[in-house]
Amino acid sequence: MWLLAEHQVLTTGQIASLEFSSRRRAQDRLARLRSLGVLFAFRDSYMFGGTSESRYTLGYSGARLIAAARAVTPPTAKAHMQRLERLAFLPTLTHQLGVNGFFCGLAAHSNPARTDDDGAAGRLTQWWSERRSAEFFWTNHGTDGGEARVRPDGYGCWESGGRAVRFFLEYDTGTESLRVLARKIAAYSAFYTDRFGVLLFSLHSARREQAFRAGLVKFLGGHDPGVVIATTARDLPGTDDPSGQVWGLWSGRDHGPVTRLTLANLPERGPRVRHQAPELPYGEAAFAPTDPAMVSLLSAAASAPPPREPVWWDSPSGLTPRRSA
Repeated sequence: MWLLAEHQVLTTGQIASLEFSSRRRAQDRLARLRSLGVLFAFRDSYMFGGTSESRYTLGYSGARLIAAARAVTPPTAKAHMQRLERLAFLPTLTHQLGVNGFFCGLAAHSNPARTDDDGAAGRLTQWWSERRSAEFFWTNHGTDGGEARVRPDGYGCWESGGRAVRFFLEYDTGTESLRVLARKIAAYSAFYTDRFGVLLFSLHSARREQAFRAGLVKFLGGHDPGVVIATTARDLPGTDDPSGQVWGLWSGRDHGPVTRLTLANLPERGPRVRHQAPELPYGEAAFAPTDPAMVSLLSAAASAPPPREPVWWDSPSGLTPRRSA
């Protein structure tokens, strides 16, 4: 329930990957919760027949339970029904499900019923929604003293082998122009992005990823954006697991074949936070937005960030280090 309260909507497959040993077990449990009013399910009908898999969100009983746990006034039945109607017809629902699917692909590594490595391959220790990310990162403390309008689709932390890679996610569904996507980098450049994580672009297709990477060279005009950028395409083999060897670092001298790295092998950025009992699922490495140490990282008066580890360029001869910025 807490995941749905935070991330609004998940599909049957996404929930099964997080909590159950099989899709069938997930369907049985979800059907029971739906009959109790804890969950609400809906599907999308296709023009030429058939429907999507079920999408789940909180039912009215579930919303009341969450409100009670948070000690807040629960919604009225009418208000909750209006919310369900808006969600079912949300123009960005496909995008929302895609973002949640990305994080579910990482979080599935923590499902003991699906894995037998006790998290040795890595685990997701922070998963913030777009809303929660915007509440913290959309600030009036840009590097030039102005407003930094950073609104990632999600923010997370992936930990593996003693490394902690924090990242901002931009999830592309292919509906925006590549120029619009590229312009988002300007906002991240005006923000203290490097103090909080690397910037990931999950692109709709390999062809679109190739065009995007080439377009960035022209868009940035050879300037270093001051942000570590990595891209992937969701039609590449193995991209159903975003932690795999599917990420290509981008550089201003981007050319030739892309060398793919695992998520854990991307450059580490962002604060190291002592793990704590999470208030929300996948929040062990989350920091409190009111933490003075975190707030100071948003301030122009904050001390300089620690020295960077080398960032690697793609080159025909292999990986070569660049000078740290």
